[in-house]
Amino acid sequence: MRPLRIVVLGYIVRGPLGGMVWHYLQYAMGFKALGHDVLFLEDSGDDAWSCYNPLTGQSTPDPAFGLDFAARAFASVGMADAWAYHDAHTGRWLGPAAGRALSFCRSADLVVNVSIANALKPWVRSIPCKILIDTDPAFTQIRNLTDPKRRALVDQHDVLFSFGENIGRPGCGVPDDGHAWRPTRQPVVLDAWEPAAPAPRGSYTTVMLWQSYPVRVYLGRTYGVKADSFAPIAGLPRRTGASFEIAMGSAGAPRAELERKGWRITDPFAATEDPVTYREYICRSKAEFSVAKHGYVVSRSGWFSERSAVYLACGRPIVLEDTGFTDWLPTGEGVLAFSTEDDAVAAIQDVEGRYDRHCRAAREIAAEYFDARRVLTDLLEAAAERHSHEPAGSGIGAPVASVGAGHPNPERGRPARSKPPLTS
Repeated sequence: MRPLRIVVLGYIVRGPLGGMVWHYLQYAMGFKALGHDVLFLEDSGDDAWSCYNPLTGQSTPDPAFGLDFAARAFASVGMADAWAYHDAHTGRWLGPAAGRALSFCRSADLVVNVSIANALKPWVRSIPCKILIDTDPAFTQIRNLTDPKRRALVDQHDVLFSFGENIGRPGCGVPDDGHAWRPTRQPVVLDAWEPAAPAPRGSYTTVMLWQSYPVRVYLGRTYGVKADSFAPIAGLPRRTGASFEIAMGSAGAPRAELERKGWRITDPFAATEDPVTYREYICRSKAEFSVAKHGYVVSRSGWFSERSAVYLACGRPIVLEDTGFTDWLPTGEGVLAFSTEDDAVAAIQDVEGRYDRHCRAAREIAAEYFDARRVLTDLLEAAAERHSHEPAGSGIGAPVASVGAGHPNPERGRPARSKPPLTS
């Protein structure tokens, strides 16, 4: 595949947190490492209070904090000039690529909308291939079935991928929203996560929200959040004697109760101030221990955390509640899955007894299953294959031949294409 012009849509200026930013950065970094021309774009959306400021814990119309955060984040990974932000409320493009954002879109081959974090604004609608990455399986599909506005946004994309790698397989309970979801997972740029020396005296850590949004109920089944997964394993610190730390958001989390049971609760901003502090927090950890959203578990979606993937890349074993990822990811060394507190106790004891081996295996699994070069190449090939079977003139069936064909002077761009038909 020849070099492409790729627009990555994400959520960095509006969500300036060191953990979340890596989720989006690694798509841009990974495509760039494969030789593609990449531009990260973000739109404020129509909500005037869309910009979160972690220093105040409040949302604001002012993107200043997020713009400064984004500038430092992109500079730290060698992509200082590869991003722009559109403030819909003032009609202004901001950021270092503000002056070339529209021309880049006019000559782009595809757009990758990560986490459905942006609406498809006019400047990206004419891009031939529009890829959507669902990182919230079960909840995304329920929204598609119950929220016409969200479904209309999803329907504007040509190829749909999901972190719910079990969707469509026997035993998966993710509601069928009628879309053809293809499996994908978090790409990890391994060079950005050099394995750290083992930390046997560190704690089992994670970064999490207690309640990210309301529990959903669909066709009589409840799909809960992490708060709903925690009670069955709350006694783990006393049963194992190990040190557990949670960098926890959500004002309503029962911090005092958890601390009485042996969990150490810390300020999440200290761990997620920027991409560097987040990476350092993971490297200081002994391993990750985390529950998953109840909805991922009961649906057996196959979801695997983007956070857990970078723990693995740092050479940190993970003990993670099973969402069905055991159907496609090897476990037992480096990755240990649990469904009950007894399972979790046994997993912690195993990590304690074979810690160095688990650290080595963690990095090996990251390289084998999450390497951005492989994940993103597979994504592009699957997208091209999907459209090679489209009827002539539908979706991006006709332009797909140009995806990979390159164009001799990309900065001059090509004539704007007419809007292709939208498929679901």
